[in-house]
Amino acid sequence: MSLIPRRSSVFDPFSLDVWDPFEGWPFNNNLRSLSDQIRSGFPAETSSILQTRVDWKETPNSHVFKADVPGLKKEEVKVEVEDGRILQISGQRSREMEEKTDTWHRVERSQGSFTRRFRLPEDAKVDEVKAAMENGVLTVTVPKEGPKKSDVKSIQISG
Repeated sequence: MSLIPRRSSVFDPFSLDVWDPFEGWPFNNNLRSLSDQIRSGFPAETSSILQTRVDWKETPNSHVFKADVPGLKKEEVKVEVEDGRILQISGQRSREMEEKTDTWHRVERSQGSFTRRFRLPEDAKVDEVKAAMENGVLTVTVPKEGPKKSDVKSIQISG
């Protein structure tokens, strides 16, 4: 396991990971980097859940979304299709109840809410979406319509 954050080569327009081209340069020592400034707008305890990772693959028969939601129950996650073509995956992890006699030494598990939205392609059958959750992974399957058969009509030639 590496302690160095790995940047994905896949462009994600909803990612909170912002590249700062001047990060680490000598003239930037007295200023906080752009990424630190942006991240400071979010409480540290919610940063992980805000960046819920989702994989989207297309098979010959369906679009399959897999989201890592460790520690969440299926009642804490919502899967919705809105405006006919927008798949929305959202959820919330609540803070644990604290007892006055408890002494916390470290709090690293994140809490808060997340929302991820994806525009589905035209061939998606939005009325047949299925979702399942197993071992902290939410799997959403959106079936695809078969290829449209072109209607060929034979025309009689007169003459």
